[in-house]
Amino acid sequence: MTTTTEPAAPVLEAPEHRRRRLRLGILLLVLAVGALALAVFTKSGNVDFRLSAPDGSGPGDLRVPAKPAALVLSILALAIAVAHVWRGLTGKWAGAAFALFGFAFVVTFICWAASGKLFPLTNQIQGTLALSTPLILGALAGVLCERAGIINLALEGQLLAGACAAAIVATVSGSFLVGAVAAMIAGVFLAWLLAVFSIKYLVNQIVLGVLLVVFATGITGFLFDQLTGLSDGSARFNSPGTLQPIAIPVLSSIPILGPTVFQQTALVYAMVVLVAVVTLVLYRTRWGLRVRAVGEHPRAAATVGINVLRIRYEAVLVAGAIVGLGGAYFTIGSTGGFSKAMTAGNGFIALAAVIMGRWHPIGATCAALFFGFTKALQGQLQVLATPIPTEVLQMTPYLLTVIAVAGAVGQVRPPKADGEPYVPG
Repeated sequence: MTTTTEPAAPVLEAPEHRRRRLRLGILLLVLAVGALALAVFTKSGNVDFRLSAPDGSGPGDLRVPAKPAALVLSILALAIAVAHVWRGLTGKWAGAAFALFGFAFVVTFICWAASGKLFPLTNQIQGTLALSTPLILGALAGVLCERAGIINLALEGQLLAGACAAAIVATVSGSFLVGAVAAMIAGVFLAWLLAVFSIKYLVNQIVLGVLLVVFATGITGFLFDQLTGLSDGSARFNSPGTLQPIAIPVLSSIPILGPTVFQQTALVYAMVVLVAVVTLVLYRTRWGLRVRAVGEHPRAAATVGINVLRIRYEAVLVAGAIVGLGGAYFTIGSTGGFSKAMTAGNGFIALAAVIMGRWHPIGATCAALFFGFTKALQGQLQVLATPIPTEVLQMTPYLLTVIAVAGAVGQVRPPKADGEPYVPG
């Protein structure tokens, strides 16, 4: 007796999934073709990747032949893009494939721009971490708010208020800790305004967020003009200095990464801790489960005894403290002083990181690191005097933000009740 095996039925793909796959695949394909064009026009020569730490320690430079490396990596990126358009990259290896695509595209671009020059890789890593810190803190705040059902478009204003409060209070008190606490209080104050008007008075959250950004921009600009307009006003109210780096024992001795990554200020270490804490709280605690419940289906959450309004208030206020700390990084963490509109749209980029990170703390952190990397790369390319106009380099981080969000939107949905007011009863 013989048995015959029937061929497995083909797996049908939902139309919406197919549209999302093709949209992202076409985006990757366009980027890969652009990388291949850059590789073709890459000049012959070598790129020296500086691996030494800022203090001069480290193995030295890694010399890479620019044109061959660019060609190989661009072809690899093209293969990944074609594979996604043809079948779709899914499963546990999809993330690794997309990461490899990003690596191939970026290194190809660097080979084209820095052929025959020195590219300080350790400076790029350090700059990425520095520029990503306020973005990550803002993104964590955005995740908390949106998981609770509140759209926090006021992140830009909260960063600005935190930066201003930290500079003034740290200067007057002579304490960085007091300045950081003041920044958190400033962030909580704006978060309280957001919560009261959106939760209690049911004001449109999008309009309210824009108004709070305008309010924060105006009040911080007014304080800056008034305080620095006084005689020796800058010295008395706007010269807090910056936090000193703290080296982590053992880890700071690791070659290349040690002096670059593990010698940071307290605010950077606080950011790393907050990423872990927010993730654990949202997905491993009862309060986090309630936050996610009121963001998905507040009416159902209320039927099991959850106070929807209180949970939303708590989530928004905690988020305000986190983003206020991100604002403090602009002054006491990096520049050592406040200036008007110094956040320069970072709050809106943090909001984009929330969307690109699929409303998850880890995903939002990775997205914020990506945006920080592009901003740091823009600065490096200006130093290298690449043929790209300065204006194009300055707009690159924001252009990549739009491209990244356009490729990510639609793959996952936001919390179901995000932006929807809740009226008990």
